[in-house]
Amino acid sequence: MAMKMESQKQQVSASGKEKASDALPLPLYLTNGVFFTLFFSVVYFLLLRWREKIRNSVPLHVVTLSEISAIVVFLASFIYLLGFFGISFVQSLILPRSPHDEISDEDDEILIDDLMLKEDSRSAPCAAAAPPTKIFAAPIEPLPEEDEEIVKSVVDGKIPSYALESKLGDCRRAASIRREALQRTTGKSLAGLPLEGFNYEAILGQCCEMPVGYVQIPVGIAGPLLLDGVEYSVPMATTEGCLVASTNRGCKAIMASGGATSTVHRDGMTRAPVVRFGSAKRAAELKLFLEEPLNFETLSLVFNSSSRFGRLQKIKCAIAGKNLYIRFTCSTGDAMGMNMVSKGVQNVLDFLVSQFPDMDVLGISGNYCSDKKPAAVNWIEGRGKSVVCEAIIKEEVVTKVLKTDVASLVELNMLKNLTGSAMAGALGGFNAHASNIVSAVYIATGQDPAQNVESSHCITMMEAINGGKDLHVSVSMPSIEVGTVGGGTQLASQSACLNLLGVKGASKEVPGSNSRLLASIVAGSVLAGELSLMSAIAAGQLVKSHMKYNRSSKDVTKLTASTCT
Repeated sequence: MAMKMESQKQQVSASGKEKASDALPLPLYLTNGVFFTLFFSVVYFLLLRWREKIRNSVPLHVVTLSEISAIVVFLASFIYLLGFFGISFVQSLILPRSPHDEISDEDDEILIDDLMLKEDSRSAPCAAAAPPTKIFAAPIEPLPEEDEEIVKSVVDGKIPSYALESKLGDCRRAASIRREALQRTTGKSLAGLPLEGFNYEAILGQCCEMPVGYVQIPVGIAGPLLLDGVEYSVPMATTEGCLVASTNRGCKAIMASGGATSTVHRDGMTRAPVVRFGSAKRAAELKLFLEEPLNFETLSLVFNSSSRFGRLQKIKCAIAGKNLYIRFTCSTGDAMGMNMVSKGVQNVLDFLVSQFPDMDVLGISGNYCSDKKPAAVNWIEGRGKSVVCEAIIKEEVVTKVLKTDVASLVELNMLKNLTGSAMAGALGGFNAHASNIVSAVYIATGQDPAQNVESSHCITMMEAINGGKDLHVSVSMPSIEVGTVGGGTQLASQSACLNLLGVKGASKEVPGSNSRLLASIVAGSVLAGELSLMSAIAAGQLVKSHMKYNRSSKDVTKLTASTCT
């Protein structure tokens, strides 16, 4: 009891300490805003005054009343900012912090995580369902007393949930505490969501914020896929039954026919800022300036200065009244390249402001890129890697492996993938299920799953050749956006899948070759998936196969760890 009273006293005394933010009787963000504005304003004023004195040969120590006032304001604002930001930082480096110090920080006032911690009051049918069954859940162990206090502080809103990693210095512990706080505030169990067995440090600051666990997605292997004379075992992360099996059958047909060939005929990531002028004429003048070949070398030097691998390829502009959309295309080595191209674009915009001072930059992305949205500009101009992949499937393979015939496949492809998609007004969707394969490979290899939108743009072509005996099949995919470095590719599981394909990391011999090879493998896998699904539909096997592989009556919630080992 005495120890508990003492800890409460320490908490009260800690919360009662005066802070730099108490300098004005205003909310914290207003106080900071006032002093930030004062600091930078007087610095700017003094620099202007001193520049004038240097030009006019006036001694710097000769000051006016306004300059004296500016110096006083400068010192006051500097002391405030140093007290608010500097002292706490230095103390965190040289002084040990008790658990009570951790839960009495000035971050108490920040309640962004309230959205996550609010009571779930939805009246959806699932809210009235039976309590969730624990799937492979480890026995619940009581939290250490120190962690219990932090959980209560998170629940009470004294510690922001998002700040746990920085406060505790232990990502695994932060995830556990956040998870427990979430369960208490929502009243919902997360027993089926795994927590152990994941490296939370690996995702800090790059992949996911405020983790409470991880989702398990099974990874299957399709193949071997014989592509350009090399065999690849393709990892596919999916929860859809029949998908891996179907793609595997397509790989078998390709292998039996001598393999597929691929070509990457375009490689360039895009970013398109939007800028505005006072008149449409001025916007048109910038468009002419940017598209003038004589200016391209200068713009390239400015763009390329921020990266070893980013190289400007072309600039395409679209004008809408006073607004100009500038689509930059650049090579990005083995990275998917969004950050790389964005930095280069920012360099060019800074340069253009000096040439066109009346230009107003509204946003570094104006959707003319276009990222994670279906867009004709990507279908026509391409984005990322543009790949075409083809194979000639022999008649006996079509009959024995695919269980159909060439004429039926050609006719179905014409009426379904081409005419049917045209009737639906499809944009880049002239295929059977390219996005199925793209999504599965993307998740397995650490790509951005949202970029499946434009990466799945695909037109599947089938034609009878050699007197109608054999089948020529191809997929043309103009905007496969992949990378083998950065983002999710650095995580252990995804890195292992990339290593399986032989494209892990950056290529030292030929920069960019690993990402281009990955794009070719994606296209080759799509080719296999298209072959198999179209054959299943032509042979009337689609429903039968899904009933076999995708309609299991097994109740997985009743499984135990022992039954699965």
